[in-house]
Amino acid sequence: ATATTIGIAVDHRRINKSKESLDKNVERLQAYKAKLIVYPRKGTKAKAGDSTAEECKKAADGLTTAKVVMPAAPKAAAPADVEFVELTDELTDEPAYAKMRIARNNLKLVGIRKKMLEAKEADK
Repeated sequence: ATATTIGIAVDHRRINKSKESLDKNVERLQAYKAKLIVYPRKGTKAKAGDSTAEECKKAADGLTTAKVVMPAAPKAAAPADVEFVELTDELTDEPAYAKMRIARNNLKLVGIRKKMLEAKEADK
């Protein structure tokens, strides 16, 4: 079966620039193919790449009408606990966006300010 017929998107413009990314993608696709169950189009005749009759029988009931079945992916780990805080007048009065913007700007200008400070000290 070709990639597009079994649910694998193919971008023909994409080029693997490193061996690591190629190996990572190959490994990911092989893991996907290993879990994939491809039913034969005709009930009795199986082509190369189709799942065996035993694998098709093991597949979940109720999904037998589909031509391609992928088992559900494992659930991702639960995110770290989030701490909820009661909104007070003090919190709502603070300009949060302005605070974030100033902090981001300060972070961006650290090197420039350090350079200016060093130049000022060198002049003295």
